[in-house]
Amino acid sequence: MKLLMLSSSRAGDEGYLETACPMIINHLNAITNVLFVPYAGVTIGWDDYTQMVQEALPTLSVTSIHTAANPQLAVEQADAILVGGGNTFHLLHTLYALNLITALKARITAGTPYIGWSAGSNICGHSIRTTNDMPIIEPASFNALNVVPFQLNPHYTDYVAPGHNGETRDQRIAEFCALHADMPVLGIQEGTALEVIDDRMRLVGELAGVVFKGTDKISIQPNADLSHYLKA
Repeated sequence: MKLLMLSSSRAGDEGYLETACPMIINHLNAITNVLFVPYAGVTIGWDDYTQMVQEALPTLSVTSIHTAANPQLAVEQADAILVGGGNTFHLLHTLYALNLITALKARITAGTPYIGWSAGSNICGHSIRTTNDMPIIEPASFNALNVVPFQLNPHYTDYVAPGHNGETRDQRIAEFCALHADMPVLGIQEGTALEVIDDRMRLVGELAGVVFKGTDKISIQPNADLSHYLKA
């Protein structure tokens, strides 16, 4: 496999995909024609979403799947696949509605380069049960592509706003782990990504990530070899 699972489309006050752009270009390794999946976009039109990605990645030729007469064929013929962020529930709902889960998983496991950010990274995991998003629509299942045998939590932060009395991110993930003690949850901060090349995985970027499993919380450092998490 060749996966790049980015935490976010932005880091801090930087522009759209500014931090991610060098990672994306490097991951594509001279591929310039990419298929974009905009289905996580809800408050932005998919034409506008595609244009925004094209402007952020000017060296690529970006074609959106929503313009394809046959979305499954578009996936099967894609040189590389990009899946944008937004609402993870809406993204997964649409993938199920268009019968694209099997096609996407087949291309990814066959080695087609895949790049996702935020929601596009969430769906790589076992399920979307550790997304931060509001369930604005009900997918056919919470089960995701399951091309990596763990859960993801993009945009991970342990920041707690002063005066905030709701559950923290750690507490929400702890609830998942209480019910699924054997399933790791990898939290990645904005500006970082998990990169999978064949049977190797590492954390890309300058900030540490975390792994939750059972009652444990373990810090993972940039460039750390995380390949053992690819073993179910």
